[in-house]
Amino acid sequence: MATLLLGLAAHSQTDSISPAYLRFPTVPPFELLQVDSATMFTKGDLKRNQQVLLMYFSPDCEHCQHQTEDILHDIHSFKKIQIVMATYQPFESMKSFYEKYDLGKYNIHVGRDTKFILPPFFKIESLPYMALYDKKGNLITTFEGNQKVNKILKAFGKEK
Repeated sequence: MATLLLGLAAHSQTDSISPAYLRFPTVPPFELLQVDSATMFTKGDLKRNQQVLLMYFSPDCEHCQHQTEDILHDIHSFKKIQIVMATYQPFESMKSFYEKYDLGKYNIHVGRDTKFILPPFFKIESLPYMALYDKKGNLITTFEGNQKVNKILKAFGKEK
């Protein structure tokens, strides 16, 4: 009996320290302040029945810049994937990044994670951080650091 209780205690401790995204493997309830500085983009604004690429980035991170450039280079391959880019960095830095890459002309939602919800939810350790979700909002996989576009698309079940 003592062994069983110890086993259960160890199991519950493991669960409580696993990152939230593993315990709740669906799109998290985010709120992002968009570049218009007035509108919030939330989980509820995502289109239904469409895959989601949620990318956490920093505007001055070179790896994040390269990842963005790689995605934009093959943006046509992401036609049926909603791209949401979130940062906690200052609003002006985010806005400059948005303008530099002309993200407004793509179907890419960019916003500031003003409540700092996503880094602890995903236990983010390096940027860029990407979480990929299927059409039903279930987690497919996550990536930390730069990834080849082919690898991202393959995780979504697509080929370039």
